Amino acid sequence: MRATLLYAADDVRVENVADPKIQDPADAVVRIVLSCICGSDLWPYKSLPPTDNPRHMGHEFLGVVEETGSEVHTLKRGDVVVAPFVYSDNTCAYCREGLHTSCLHGGQWGVNGVDGGQGQATRVPYADGTLVKLPVGEDSELLPDLLTLSDILCTGYHAARTAGVTHGDSVTVIGDGAVGLAAVISAKLLGAEQIILMGRHQARTDLGRDFGATDVVAERGEHGIARVRELTSGEGTRKVLECVGLKDAIEQSFGVVRDGGTISRVGAPQFTDVPFGFSDFMRNITLTGGVAPARAYIEELMPHILNGEIQPGRVFDRTLALEEIADGYRAMNDREALKVLIRP
Repeated sequence: MRATLLYAADDVRVENVADPKIQDPADAVVRIVLSCICGSDLWPYKSLPPTDNPRHMGHEFLGVVEETGSEVHTLKRGDVVVAPFVYSDNTCAYCREGLHTSCLHGGQWGVNGVDGGQGQATRVPYADGTLVKLPVGEDSELLPDLLTLSDILCTGYHAARTAGVTHGDSVTVIGDGAVGLAAVISAKLLGAEQIILMGRHQARTDLGRDFGATDVVAERGEHGIARVRELTSGEGTRKVLECVGLKDAIEQSFGVVRDGGTISRVGAPQFTDVPFGFSDFMRNITLTGGVAPARAYIEELMPHILNGEIQPGRVFDRTLALEEIADGYRAMNDREALKVLIRP
């Protein structure tokens, strides 16, 4: 089959790799119908040293079950399924607590002999626990929206949930990428009254307004902080959803959060030192967040897509064939595309 491999920074190739096969009775083989490029894929794309053992790329996909192992009982050939961005057994103590990213038997796509999600097919470990059946056909117009359940919608929702966003809340979302826009959707779903989106790419912030942002702040740094405080009677918002992962973003979060408020960080962190000093300690700020256990949220969020209440698939602003995926990486890295949809 054809699959996406990363050999070095700026060196993405689509090559022939071994077809996926059942290796464990709990496995399934899924033919991929849709996948996409994630913002977190851009970090290795910009920094991976040259290697003779290329990295198999992709962790967001949906597709059709082609084959199942003897211990797979909830899925059958022909089922349309979506996969969260890590696989898990959905039975261990962590999974039962809704923390599937800490599954005792789970792991990541594209490593340790597991296929990536940017290819024609993939082997899915713990298929019963990992895959969620979709009540649509493989030609459904809802597939791009449902694909967001694999990662970005659940990640934005995790930001809002861990921050404790509730009815009537004031929220600042930092970052106008796909996860930030999903956080806007999620804050609105949870009843936030004021949603301030901090971003300066107008096409993205316009989409954010469609998703529920009540205000947009394009300024950054001290000017951005001042503008948010101007919009909140000088206080800042009770909840801040940090969806970037850079140190400037977390610093901005502390600047716009209200005393006694909560910052939830879900942007993949590209730094180690969090600037949480004595002055912020004295403000009784809560810092939370982390990697989203997408599997825990898929069935909760799916009905909002199926009934047309939300349309998160609008974040896909470019569609490419698998063989063109290198152009997709370049376009996202150069900010020419928000999020690229891949049709194998």
